[in-house]
Amino acid sequence: MFGVAVKPAVRKIIHCDCDCFYAAVEMRDDPSLRGRPLAVGGRAEQRGVVATCNYEARRFGVHSAMPTSQALRRCPDLVVLPPSMEKYRIASRQILSIYADYTALVEPLSLDEAYLDVSHASQQQGSATLIAQEIRARIAATVGITASAGVAPNKFLAKIASDWNKPDGQFVILPSQVEDFVATLPVARLFGVGKVTAAKLHGLGIQTCQDLLTWSLPDLLRQFGKLGNSLYLLCRGIDQREVIASSERKSVSVEETYAVDLADLAACQAELPTLYASLQGRMQRAQAEQCIQKLYVKIRFADFHQTTVECRGSTLDAQVFADLLETGYLRASQPVRLIGLGTRLADQREETQLSLFPVLA
Repeated sequence: MFGVAVKPAVRKIIHCDCDCFYAAVEMRDDPSLRGRPLAVGGRAEQRGVVATCNYEARRFGVHSAMPTSQALRRCPDLVVLPPSMEKYRIASRQILSIYADYTALVEPLSLDEAYLDVSHASQQQGSATLIAQEIRARIAATVGITASAGVAPNKFLAKIASDWNKPDGQFVILPSQVEDFVATLPVARLFGVGKVTAAKLHGLGIQTCQDLLTWSLPDLLRQFGKLGNSLYLLCRGIDQREVIASSERKSVSVEETYAVDLADLAACQAELPTLYASLQGRMQRAQAEQCIQKLYVKIRFADFHQTTVECRGSTLDAQVFADLLETGYLRASQPVRLIGLGTRLADQREETQLSLFPVLA
C-alpha cells in the first residue's frame, strides 16, 4: 500500500564497504604504492576509465568512472594499474567468509560491499556496533585492507552511515536517533534521487528531508509518480527492505569501447561476431540461456550520446542483434565509440545462484 508509514520491526543492519578496494589490494601487495596517487582502470590510449582510486588520487579530483585520460590530466603523477580481478575475487571471498561467521543473511552488492542483518547474532552480546568493529578488525588482519561500516535499523540508513566516516571508520545510527538524523539529510542523498530529481526537488524548495516532511503523499505522487511513495517513506527514515542472502541476476551483457571510433554501420557490423561470441560464453557460464526475456544493443556515439534498442526474445540470435544494431545506429548515423550486446532475464528466482558480482568486460 502506498505511503503507509507503518513502524517496522527493529532490525540491526550493517553495511560494510571496503575503502578504495581495488587500489587497497594493490597497495597491500606493493607497499611502494602507498602514499602515491593510484588508480586501477583501463589505459588512456584505449579510452579506459578509472574503476577505483586511492584517497591520494581523489585529492586531485580523480574519481571512479572518470576517463583515464582526464584523470591523468588532473594528476600527471597518477599511477594507473590494470585490474587484477582474480586477486580481488580472492580478497572478496575472504571477506565473505568473515561475514558468514556472524550471520547467514549477507547480501553482497559488489566484490567489496555488502549488507549484513545481525539482528539475531549472538556474538558480542548481540551488539551490532561491536560486531561491526570486530568484522573491520578481522578484515584488516586477514585481508590486509581497511573497511568502513554503517550500523542502523535499516538498509537505507546503514548505507548512508558507512560513508559517514570513511576511510577506515564506522558510524552508528540508533533507532532513537533516526528521526533527528534523517531530518537534516539532503534530499539528494535519498535512494532513487539522481541529478534530475534532485534539481526538481530543489526547484520546489525542498532541500532536506525536513522540508520533504511537509509534503503529503498525494502531492508527492502527483509530482513524482511511484518515486513519491519512496520519498514519503525515506524522509521518515523508513525502509522495510529485508537483507536478501540470495541474488537474482537481471541481465547478462558484454561491451567494448574502441580505441578508434567505428566510422560507419559496416564497421560496427564487423564487430558483432566477436561481441556475440563473448556474450554466448558469458551466458553459458551464468547458466542463463533458459531465462532470456529480451535482447538489446547499446551504442555510444562519438559525441557520447547513447542509445539502447531492445526487443523480446527467448534465445540468442545473431541476426536479431544485427537488426537492433542497425536500428540504433540510424538514430544518429555518426561514428561509434562503444557497442554492447545483452540479454534481460526473466524475473524469477533461479535454483542456482547465477552470480553475486558483476563481471568486468
